[in-house]
Amino acid sequence: MAKTNSAANAKLQYEAGQEYNAMAAMTDSGDHKIFALSGVFLWSQRSGYEPEVRPDGLATGGAVTPGSSNNTVSVAALSCYLAGVLTTVGADSEVAISRPSSTHNISSVTINSSGVITVVTGTDGTSFSATRGAAGGPPLIPVGSIEIAQVKLSSATSGLITAAEIFQIIGTTCERWDYPVWNEDPFNGEITFASALPASHTGSVTKSIYAQVYEPLFTDLEPVMDFVPPENSHSVSSTQVYGGTVGSSSMSLGQGSFKTFLKDGISESFISLKDETLFFKFFPDRNKSPYLICNGKLGISRTYPAGDNISAACTISATEAAVEVTA
Repeated sequence: MAKTNSAANAKLQYEAGQEYNAMAAMTDSGDHKIFALSGVFLWSQRSGYEPEVRPDGLATGGAVTPGSSNNTVSVAALSCYLAGVLTTVGADSEVAISRPSSTHNISSVTINSSGVITVVTGTDGTSFSATRGAAGGPPLIPVGSIEIAQVKLSSATSGLITAAEIFQIIGTTCERWDYPVWNEDPFNGEITFASALPASHTGSVTKSIYAQVYEPLFTDLEPVMDFVPPENSHSVSSTQVYGGTVGSSSMSLGQGSFKTFLKDGISESFISLKDETLFFKFFPDRNKSPYLICNGKLGISRTYPAGDNISAACTISATEAAVEVTA
């Protein structure tokens, strides 16, 4: 007869606290889409402790228009994120742009790592190129700088720069902090952008991405019983058609749950976390390493019987199913 195991020696842990991790640079996985923080794999989702992801880029203002003097552009006041810090930069109505010595040149109007408007001049060419660093192409931007516009000139003759020569296209010639959008993965401590970031900076790297997070700190919850992880369930439906049926399937995510016993159901620190979004770890055997981890809003329903222990039926309202960890 096959041996069966119970969860009599199981253990449930909950997110009882959070450890602060200051704003730090994230590392590119190599595809210019997925970025992660070194050494921090779980990001708390509790209210007030959520991750703050701050890519370098323009936040507000910063319109670039023709200047009133020859070979200049005007840059409006702006705010931007630099190394995770919201930085204010004043307007400048006389930003000098170098004319090409041959026929074609692209200059990048940038905010440097010190928060100063700086022009980076590309290499002259006989025609425009879309290749960064190439003759007639836009220059590579110093790491830590933000490109807010490009100025494309095809004449060495001094004169007023026109609006048609200024390009400020988000994602191409202008780096915004909130573009492209990204998804956060609190289970793996990483973000994934909707599209790859352009490798437009020196060394053919992307703009810098910073994040500030809180790492969950876990405490055992005892006594506890009957843990059910949030998991996907599947159902099948069918429609009768001439000569047969057409079937379809659907998936739904169920609530996690468990039961715990209390002293008074009021003064316990665990009770103060009701309605918070927390991480939970469940070990089927407290003496072994494999566990399930899930994240969801904690619901508590207390019962005060006259002749039995005070208890709480708890729910975990998750947005994704529990994850198995075997290492």
